[in-house]
Amino acid sequence: MKIDGGCHCGAITYEAEVDPEKTSICHCTDCQQLTGTAFRVTVPATEDHYRITSGEPKIYIKTVASGAKRTQAFCADCGSHLYATSVGDGPKVYGIRVGTSRQRQNLVPRHQKWHRSALHWLPEFEGMTTVEEQ
Repeated sequence: MKIDGGCHCGAITYEAEVDPEKTSICHCTDCQQLTGTAFRVTVPATEDHYRITSGEPKIYIKTVASGAKRTQAFCADCGSHLYATSVGDGPKVYGIRVGTSRQRQNLVPRHQKWHRSALHWLPEFEGMTTVEEQ
């Protein structure tokens, strides 16, 4: 599925080819804190299927509990989070933030991970593959 989108202020835009069946929810505490809400919804795109079409995201490198590093990309003007990917050489997979896509209505989560960190007041999402950790 072809998608396109960008940040809230329009300074950064992108286009990508994604498999909507791979849309997922992450309940990890990093995603909660980075989004300022209960979870993050993401759809992956390989680097040959993701392209920034205008603007340049600001990059923040987050070191997770395991010691792995993740690039977090966002708009320096409006703060919209655009994607996360690995640090360093090698093939990249971009975890596109679904809320930035114009086609977000069609990107229905099918999986949820880090469910053990889900906030207790959330309803259970039925019909999804659930993984307690990752």
